[in-house]
Amino acid sequence: MDQMTTSFDWEKLYVLPHYVLDEVKSHPLTREAYITDIGCFHQAHNHFRERPTGCDTYIFIYCAAGAGWVHTMNNERIRITERQFIFISAGIPHAYGADDENPWTIYWFHLSGTQIADFLLLLDTEASPSLVILPARDETKFLELYHQCYDLLSSKSYSMVHLVEVSQTIRYLLSFVISIAARKEDSKSQGHIEKAIRYLSEHLESSVTLDDIGRHVQVSKQHLNFMFKQSTGYSPVDYYLRMKIQRAGQMLDLSNASIKEISTMLGFKDPYYFSRLFKKMNGCSPSEYRNQPKG
Repeated sequence: MDQMTTSFDWEKLYVLPHYVLDEVKSHPLTREAYITDIGCFHQAHNHFRERPTGCDTYIFIYCAAGAGWVHTMNNERIRITERQFIFISAGIPHAYGADDENPWTIYWFHLSGTQIADFLLLLDTEASPSLVILPARDETKFLELYHQCYDLLSSKSYSMVHLVEVSQTIRYLLSFVISIAARKEDSKSQGHIEKAIRYLSEHLESSVTLDDIGRHVQVSKQHLNFMFKQSTGYSPVDYYLRMKIQRAGQMLDLSNASIKEISTMLGFKDPYYFSRLFKKMNGCSPSEYRNQPKG
């Protein structure tokens, strides 16, 4: 059964014609990520959709107001409320609909292409559907990107130039939402991390230890290490070394200082250790990096 109620108080809906889909599926600049359907339903009373065998596209729904639900193949019913964004993978049996008392207003689109599954892997979750909370400060940017896609498709879908623009825009929109999902730290933790990074940036020419960072931020070494790995993927010390090596690259590009001098200026007592670390992170030695043409 594949059911859907239609005709809401206010709606926008656009489905790419088959001849356009044939073009975007084959064009090298669009075939990796493209929209097949896009729309907006305002206060969608009685909105209901059921796909027992799933959909051949990836479904993305943003609830701007009101509430609704998504029912997955394992009978889990997920409630969707204001400023929540949900992804449903292709081929996953599902149903979804508006709340009876407070029906949702949703912005939605269906995507296909060879890169969409790779985007969803960045969510770092095996669950489908995947739910992301969109902070109020990010909603405006999301809606601007959404409307850019909708307006281009609804008015200029015959133009491959504009279809390429839509493909690039939807990639950026996905990256933007996924980056929001990756913000695992709360505002207090983020403040600690930003304070620590400023401290490290101000001390690139010395040698800072984990104890030094913890004392400056006024959190325990264990908690600092945990926060950094959640936010950046690196420990504070590893992050500090990467900052030093990045600065070393700038100094190699913009100064005539010797490699030994740069090593000393960045707080490395052993220039050979500095060179090994530089090569490990950049894939080439400091001298090879300096000799590479740039710009």
